[in-house]
Amino acid sequence: MTRAQELLASADAVIAVTPVFSASYSGLFKMFFDVLEPGTLDGTPVLVAATAGTPRHSLVLEHALRPLFSYLHAVVVPTAVFAATEDFGGTSELGPRVARAAAELSALMVAETGAVGGFAAVPGVDSARSGGRSGGRSGSRAGAGAGAGRAAVTPFAELLRGHSG
Repeated sequence: MTRAQELLASADAVIAVTPVFSASYSGLFKMFFDVLEPGTLDGTPVLVAATAGTPRHSLVLEHALRPLFSYLHAVVVPTAVFAATEDFGGTSELGPRVARAAAELSALMVAETGAVGGFAAVPGVDSARSGGRSGGRSGSRAGAGAGAGRAAVTPFAELLRGHSG
């Protein structure tokens, strides 16, 4: 488990795929991410995907996976990939969906050093992740603790100051 966590922490990007079980990700999948050290995925580009027997479970991507990785401060690509039984072996849109999501993931990986393919650099990514993109990451997350690389939160009362209506 420790080695798997080390590999994840040093990855330039993550493709997270789970089978759907009881209308959500599998318990083993969730347990793996539950025990990660805080900050492990800060700023890491992530492509989320799931498989299931029927397309009725496709919302698991938006209602379970995307919120999980947002909570972990990962940068989730816009296009998620869902594959149901009928997507395999026949004519489906699975190939183009995978290609689009992969292109978005690649663009996010490169975008950390500048604008590429319509994606602007992700604010705070370089400061939230150690080692930058040149030559890969060191695996150490110095400075990636709570609040590192994030703007300070403006109190709500201050936001409303001077507003009368």
